[in-house]
Amino acid sequence: MHPPPAPAPASRRAGSRRAPRRRSRPRARLIAAARSPWTALLCATAAGVSAGLLTGDVLAKEVRLEVDGGETTVLSFGGTVRDVLGGLKIRTGPHDRVEPAPGREVRDGTSIVVRHARPLVLTVDGRRSTHTVTALNVGEALEQLDLDDRPAMLSASRMRQIPVTGFALSVRTQRRVTVVRGGVRTDAVTTGRTVRAVLAQEKITLARGERVRPPLGAFPEDSQVIRIIPAPPPPPVHASPVSSSVTSLNWTALARCETYANPKSFNPRGPYYGMYQFSLPMWRAVGGTRTPLDWPAGEQTYRAQLLYQRVSGRWHGQWPACGARLFSR
Repeated sequence: MHPPPAPAPASRRAGSRRAPRRRSRPRARLIAAARSPWTALLCATAAGVSAGLLTGDVLAKEVRLEVDGGETTVLSFGGTVRDVLGGLKIRTGPHDRVEPAPGREVRDGTSIVVRHARPLVLTVDGRRSTHTVTALNVGEALEQLDLDDRPAMLSASRMRQIPVTGFALSVRTQRRVTVVRGGVRTDAVTTGRTVRAVLAQEKITLARGERVRPPLGAFPEDSQVIRIIPAPPPPPVHASPVSSSVTSLNWTALARCETYANPKSFNPRGPYYGMYQFSLPMWRAVGGTRTPLDWPAGEQTYRAQLLYQRVSGRWHGQWPACGARLFSR
């Protein structure tokens, strides 16, 4: 008799089912990633690849991608950053920012950042220029252009997004200036584009004849000193005529002897002022106002002639060292 056959293993018993095989990890990752809309195309392509191709050196790599602020995760078989971007049809130009560099190798877990360049028309205190930036908003653009270190008024919020098509931004910087009028100094902080705007801001009204340096239309730089120059004195009134015998004397020679004919000459010993070295009492005695230094040479000569006429030609008390020059030829 033959021995009874050995019982079949449990896995081979009639009516039993084969235990399901576990999927390989790379394939499971690929199928899970296919749920992302960014990777639908990649996963559809990968679905046709046999399990044998998903082993070894051609495994799909999980890449974190940020394009102009938008983030996603994709699977890619690309070996370099350029390959990954090309597979996703993301175009870049010479002025775009790509990190890591396009030629760098991509590994599982690599992060790729793409910022497309965009034109920015910038007007700073009325001066216009055009720039190319990769900033996503106004605040980042100001940092890229080194304009973020000074307080300023902006035409748009710092959080305002800059589209790829371009943006126009106006900036008015804040500056400190000083206005000097007579002996009074006024310090001001301004964003004004002209000296006129600074005076209006400080409610300073110019009197008739007053002048401003720099001019009203000039741009007030940071630390600028704006000076208000008083109006010149009114034309002198020559109520007392001077005889021709006095005017015909050599007043030029006298002035040259006294002060080298310098209308701004000043001698503190007297004190004496002007071309003819008037003392202030004598200057006022012949109708002069302010000081001789405030008047041009013609007015000083008229007052000297008037003085000579009033002392009846006794010039020795007025110009003892140089008076004789009046009679030189």
